Amino acid sequence: MDLTPQQLIQFNGSDPSKPIYVAINGRIYDVTAGKSFYGPGGAYAMFAGKDASRALAKMSKNEEDVCPNLDGLSEKEMDVLNDWVKKFEANFDSLTLLTCEINEEEEKNAVVVVHPRLGGEPLD
Repeated sequence: MDLTPQQLIQFNGSDPSKPIYVAINGRIYDVTAGKSFYGPGGAYAMFAGKDASRALAKMSKNEEDVCPNLDGLSEKEMDVLNDWVKKFEANFDSLTLLTCEINEEEEKNAVVVVHPRLGGEPLD
């Protein structure tokens, strides 16, 4: 079960009956175990229900940085993001992938990009 960004926002901690998810680099993690950090009022609550890749890479809590866009990040920032990915993989379950809703024409023209500093295979 993949989620779109619009579906992911439902898992931002505002509904106590739902888990709390954070996406990094297109992968979604269940951070419910860390709800004191990622839930409402937590130090990282602004990341809940969103892809926080850029913000984590930049060590930023600015709302405009809470997005998946990695364009223009330095090598050092990419290393920081890679460290965050390792921490999330070690501490939280990786559930699914963050997807975009695209039409058939966009899908035919899609390009898969894997950043070499983050490793891994292209995500389907």
